[in-house]
Amino acid sequence: MSYKKEALGFGFLPSESQHHFLVKIPRNIMDYVIIYERFQWRDVQESEDQPIDFMSDIPKVELSKHKWKQIEDALKVEFNERLKKEQLPVGKWRIGQVPVQRLFGKEMVLLAWAIEDCDPSVIPSAIKNWLGLSQEERWWLFTMTNAATGYVSDKRGWRKAIRYALTENPIEENDKQMSLFDMAINREIDK
Repeated sequence: MSYKKEALGFGFLPSESQHHFLVKIPRNIMDYVIIYERFQWRDVQESEDQPIDFMSDIPKVELSKHKWKQIEDALKVEFNERLKKEQLPVGKWRIGQVPVQRLFGKEMVLLAWAIEDCDPSVIPSAIKNWLGLSQEERWWLFTMTNAATGYVSDKRGWRKAIRYALTENPIEENDKQMSLFDMAINREIDK
């Protein structure tokens, strides 16, 4: 299979857009995985990490490595299926920095926000519910949450709502989660 373009990480094409998310995965199990939203890609040697600019790179979420390990496979499978359809190389998580295409990044951060302060036992429910949402629903939820509480330390309001929506709304294995938009419409009809 020949690929049209060379992508970095998970679908990031710096020649098309500088906007991306950068996942910083530490080697030490006690350190935190940090996800940054970035608007600039710096050309560095392949062996070098992207320099983090604390004035412009926005830390969105920190996760314990334990929690990250519970979601990384679901993220990889979801994103790689879509990359294959676009005839782009698949990505993989590795120690260090992994760039993620901006729309994938929004979806990833949404899931990370849902689990950042939850009990690890509900993470499988969060993953199922996240997978039950369409891409567009994930983007919309990210946008709404990001507008109100998009920084690493903002853990109130929309961030709490996302956690409850994805971790405390379990779906059955064979059922698809009802769209959030469908639920809102049904509530209006029932009034």
